[in-house]
Amino acid sequence: MDEQPIINRVANSAIKTIDLEEFYTPGERVAIDLKDQLFQGMILREKDFREFIRLHDWSQYRGKLVAVHCSADAIIPTWAYMLMAAALQPHATFVHAGTLAEMEAALFREKILTTDWSVYREARVVLKGCGKIPVPASAYLEATARLRPWAASIMFGEPCSTVPVYKAPKTAEKGL
Repeated sequence: MDEQPIINRVANSAIKTIDLEEFYTPGERVAIDLKDQLFQGMILREKDFREFIRLHDWSQYRGKLVAVHCSADAIIPTWAYMLMAAALQPHATFVHAGTLAEMEAALFREKILTTDWSVYREARVVLKGCGKIPVPASAYLEATARLRPWAASIMFGEPCSTVPVYKAPKTAEKGL
């Protein structure tokens, strides 16, 4: 019986893999919860908040990615977020109004929006699934939307086991 060599068809295929983990922004993530600044847990008083801004040690946020949010059911005025940004900007690498999860999605979105997706023109593309870094579902959604005009097909998973997501119509079907 002739033994045939094992051929790795995945490695030899023209499939291009995009690992969204590579879009991860490194750095320490920190959340600031404005609930701690609420008077009686309900309202933000300008005078007290300005005193907090003046006395707080903002240098502790140097080089960090900072999410500013309020976990209490309170209306935070827009100027409060503006004061936080003004205080954090000289120190923090990135400032976001929202939770840590919302900031993570914003960081991925920023990288996705600055990527040149045209390099995947007519390519068969797999958006890699499993990894060590949790990638928000919003990053897969945004990457798929950016890839769709360019890719011949988009799949999710690993090249050896994919879930089809999109397949471009053939040129004749496009009416070209």
